[in-house]
This record gives sequence, C-alpha cells and structure tokens, in this order.
Amino acid sequence: MVLLTVVLNKTECLDEILHAFAENGINGATILDSTGMAHTLSDDEDFRFIASLRQILDPDRESSKTILTVIDEGKIPLVSKIVNDATGGLNNPDTGIMFCTNVTYMEGFEKNNAI
Repeated sequence: MVLLTVVLNKTECLDEILHAFAENGINGATILDSTGMAHTLSDDEDFRFIASLRQILDPDRESSKTILTVIDEGKIPLVSKIVNDATGGLNNPDTGIMFCTNVTYMEGFEKNNAI
C-alpha cells in the first residue's frame, strides 16, 4: 500500500479526477485546501520579488487542492493516467505534482475500501 499525494494547482480539474477515481474503484480520498510557499511568503519583504513573479504568472490562483489516498502500489499507473489526462499533463508548468510514499501501518478502515 502507498499513500498517493497529488498537489493540484489546476483546481478546475478536481471534480474530473475524483469522478474518474470513483469510476475506477479508488475510494476514500481526502481533499485539503493548500497554499504554496511563494504565496505564503508574499508578505515577507525578503521574498516579495519571488511572490510578485508568481502573481504575474498566475494572478488568479491563491490556493491548490491536495488529494490524499491510500492505494495498492499496482494502481499507481492507473492513477497517473487519470491525473495526467484530466490536467493535460503534470509536466506542464503550474499544473501540480504527484508522489507516493510507502504505508507501513494503517488502521481505521478496511483494506478493501482503500483500493
């Protein structure tokens, strides 16, 4: 089992991703509002230049969505396809990132609910 994390900058893709997850038996995701470092540092005088560049590149986006779900490792390619199809590709600028970490212990739900 792995914890799959998607930090989604293209928040308009969230519903499409979640519907595709559900259609493919990927249940139990948690969605968090998140804010990037550059946006948070925009009030700090030492980092205003970095934040001002962010505002020029994407002035409308103030936050991201972070998707967390525990899945079987074998479903990583499926999830990657779903996320990349919905976003147009995570390799595109300011789209998001996705990564997995091993889960060595969990409790609180049945394994079948997570895959």
